[in-house]
Order: sequence, then structure tokens, then C-alpha cells
Amino acid sequence: MLSLLHIENIAVISQADITFGQGFNVLTGETGAGKSIVIDSIGAIMGERTSRDLIRTGAKAARVSALFRDLPPLPWFEEQGTGPDENGELLIERSIQADGKNACRVNGRPLLVTQLRELGQQLVNVHGQHDGQQLLDEECHLGYLDSFGRTQDSFADFSGAYAQVRELRRERDQLRMDDGEKARRMDTLTYQIEELESAQLREGEDEELSQRREVLRNAERLTDAVDGAWQALTGGEEGDGAVSLLMEAGNRLSQGGKYSGDLQELAERAEQLRCDADDLAELVRDLRGTLDFYPGELDELEERLDRLYRLKKKYGGTVAEMLAYLEKCRQELDDIQFSEDRLNRLDKELEKALSKAVKLGEKLSAQRHKSAEELAKRIQAELKALDMPKVQFQVEFSPKDAPDGMDATGMDTVRFLMSANVGEALKPINKIASGGELSRIMLALKNVLAETEQVATLIFDEVDTGVSGRAAVKVARKLFEVSRGRQVLCVTHLPQIAAMGDVHFSVEKGEADGRTFTQVERLDRDRRKEELARLSGGQTTAVMLEGAEELLATAEDYKTGAKKKK
Repeated sequence: MLSLLHIENIAVISQADITFGQGFNVLTGETGAGKSIVIDSIGAIMGERTSRDLIRTGAKAARVSALFRDLPPLPWFEEQGTGPDENGELLIERSIQADGKNACRVNGRPLLVTQLRELGQQLVNVHGQHDGQQLLDEECHLGYLDSFGRTQDSFADFSGAYAQVRELRRERDQLRMDDGEKARRMDTLTYQIEELESAQLREGEDEELSQRREVLRNAERLTDAVDGAWQALTGGEEGDGAVSLLMEAGNRLSQGGKYSGDLQELAERAEQLRCDADDLAELVRDLRGTLDFYPGELDELEERLDRLYRLKKKYGGTVAEMLAYLEKCRQELDDIQFSEDRLNRLDKELEKALSKAVKLGEKLSAQRHKSAEELAKRIQAELKALDMPKVQFQVEFSPKDAPDGMDATGMDTVRFLMSANVGEALKPINKIASGGELSRIMLALKNVLAETEQVATLIFDEVDTGVSGRAAVKVARKLFEVSRGRQVLCVTHLPQIAAMGDVHFSVEKGEADGRTFTQVERLDRDRRKEELARLSGGQTTAVMLEGAEELLATAEDYKTGAKKKK
């Protein structure tokens, strides 16, 4: 679970330490007080996209750290070869710099943001207000069903088979062309092949020619430099050079070496220098040979480079790319010339691949139908507990309007239907669901889906939109029941939900030294009464406080009874 959240220089929060508890944690506060900043901070340590705009004005960087305890074994730990420390704790840290750069660490180990996001998805599940809009989007319904039905393996098998069908069909369609188009394409390919083959391309040739051109353009300077070096080393015809002089020095030192060990040692060093100078002279002589060129060589070289340049503009930026394009043209021409044989082979392969894809698609569809029945039962049970006892929920299937009756998602078009009142026909959710009904349907769906996940912390960010009265009490009790199996964090404006919390935080905005700041306070029972009174009526009168006390007492009685039943 999420034990401690440290926030530093995030928006209007200068610094805050929030110690969450097990069970049901609630956060309340006025609109704009900064509750969303707390959720955004948790999102940052989950690896979600951040912006330097989050950094508090005047600060150089923003930092968030989160301490998790009592985590179950997660696939991410095994994949990355790491996990909680010897105390069972996992510390995630993320800093956001003013230049937009991020630094992420897990127990001190640096991570990429993408790696942090993968871990975050296994640690925390956030359900926000936008989820209701996703529920209205029928394109999302199939994803919800697959998540509930755990169809990952079947879907992966189908996806691989369907991808093969698409690739084979693409190849076949490329070969299916009329005679005129085929002849035009063959003429084009033949011309390109002949042009590239006649160029007698050799990989690396352009680099070699460019280097040789540089030598030829500066041949006079290079020749003067090499000849001068040769003259200095050998002396040429005019006198002694370095090699001869070093030999003379060595001989003289060697004669004196008969009488002094020091001179003999210097004589040996002189001999070594002479050998090195002699070797250098040989290298200079060999280099001089490469500077010889024949008249017109530079013009021929320029002409060849120009030809390569023109070919590059048409066929690729390097000789290697042009050679690859040549091979591609040869292969395509060969395919066209023998297209009938290739088409026959492709038709057989496509028929076999299509049969496999249909079989796997039907298997996936059958699994989805079975899951849909169970999902509908579970959703209706959840909605009954959320004060929607008369609601009917159903998953409707229809065939895919696509070639072969399938696309990349399978053979099924899925949408959720509901009827909120007795006697009304089932209709698409986006046609009849009110805001409050949508919130409860989404909560029911998320609760059911959460049971298939290992995530230990669930966050509900103002999912109570449009809910009030008795329905609010039902939602509060459902959130509490969910928190008995895992940690729940809930941002709410409803006193009924806030009263049900095991731990209650107040998020308040204030001013100091001409700056706006937000502070997060963990409330005791008296402060909870004041906050509930404010949520109920906007003021803390005696009547409101009395009502808040009744809310707390009722919630405590319910929780005590629920724990006894467990």
C-alpha cells in the first residue's frame, strides 16, 4: 500500500507529507484547494506524463517521493530483478527540472520514465472523472470485457494469425494488376535495374573517391610537404640528412663507449633513433608514391562522384542503400514475371492462414460471450448495492462489419446496454444514463475489474459526480467494502462518503508572505465533524455539527457491523 507521499514544489504545494493509512482514506476540500494536485503527484510517481508547468513559481525543480509497504509479488519485480528492500519497503522518487528533464529512482536505482510507468500500473489504479466518458464511448467496451475475461492469451494468438492474413493479402494484392499496369511496372523496374547495374556500384566507393579527390585537389601542397620531409630525413643529393647524422652520432658515441659505460648507453639510444628515422624515411617514400597521378584523373573522379550523386538522389542516400534498392527491384521484377505461380502459392497460404485466424477468432469470441454473461451478473449485483436495484445490464454482441468478419480486435462488436427502470427496453448506456447513474455504473465496473488485478491501492478521484442522498450512502458503503481488501484513496465532495473513511485528510488553500499555498491536514474526530458540517451546508453551525456527528456515528456503526460479519 501507499504509506507516505512527500510533495515538494508542485503547483501551490510548497511542501507536504501525507501519511496514508490502510483501508479507506478520503480527501476533502473546497474546489480549487489542491486536491487534484495530490492526485497529480501520485500520477507523477506512477510514471505518468508531467510538465515543467507543475513546478511551483520561483522553484528550480519539483520533487515527489512515495513509500510503499506490504506489497504483493509483482511481475515487474521479477522482470527487473529488483523489489522492496529488506524491510519490505519500496521508495519511488521523481524530480522534474525546470528544463523539462526528469530523474526517476526506485530504492535509489535510476529508472526510465517508461519503466516507472510499467511499475506504477501494477502499484496504483486511478479512477477519475474522465472514466465516465470512456464508458460512454462504445469503442472502449470491448477492452473492458477483455480485461474482465482475461483474454490476453487468446487475443495474442488471434492477433498473430490475423496479422499474417493481412500481410499475405497485401502481398497478393500487390501482385494482382492488369496487363497494362504490369507492363509499365516491369519497364520501370527494368530501367532502374539497368541504370544501377551499369553504374557497377561498390559499397564504400563514394567515401574512397571523396578522400582521393581531397588528395588530388591538394597534391602540390602534399608533394612539397612529403618531399621536404624526405630531404630532411635522407639528405637527398645535397648532403647528410637526419638518418646519416644520427648514424654519425652513434658511431662517435660508440667509440667513446670503450672508455665509458654512460657513452655506450647513449650510443645505443642513438642507434635506436637512427632505426626509427630510417623507418620513417621508408614510410615517407611509400607515401610519396601515392601522390603520383595521371593527367585527367581528377576530372574522371569528379565525373564518377557526380554520377553517384545523381543516383543517390533517385535511389538512396548511400551506396549501400542503392544496392539494397537494386536487390529489391530485382526481387519485385522476379515476382511480377512469375506472378501467376506466386499468386497460386499466396492464395493457398492465405486460405490456410484465414482458416487459422477464423478458428482462433471463434475461440476468442466464445470466451468473450462466456465472460459477458458473468460480467453482466456481477455488474447488476454491484449496482443493486449502489441503490440501483431495478437496473438491467447486458453485453450486446454483433458481427464485425469488416472483410472476413474480423479486424485486429477480433470478430466481435461489443457494446453495453442498460435499462434503469422496470418496463424500459435495454438501450445503449450513452443514450439513457444520467450523470449519477453513469458514476455508479463506472464504479461498479471498476470494482469488478479490480478483482482481477493485483493492484494494492485504488484511487477514486471525484467518481461521485451526480450522486446524492441515499445513493451517496450506498456509494460510500461500496467504497468502504472495497477498502477491506485493499487500500482506497478517494477525493470527494460528499459528506456521506467522507464520513465513511477510516482516515480523513483536509486540503486547504491559504496565503502567506504574498504567496498562495496549499496544506494537507490529517483530521481528528472533532476536525472531521467540522469538515463534514462544511461539506453538508458550507458552515459549522451547531445544527450542522450535530448532523455531522450523526453521519460519523452512523458510518461507524455500519463499519463495526460489517467487520463483525467478516
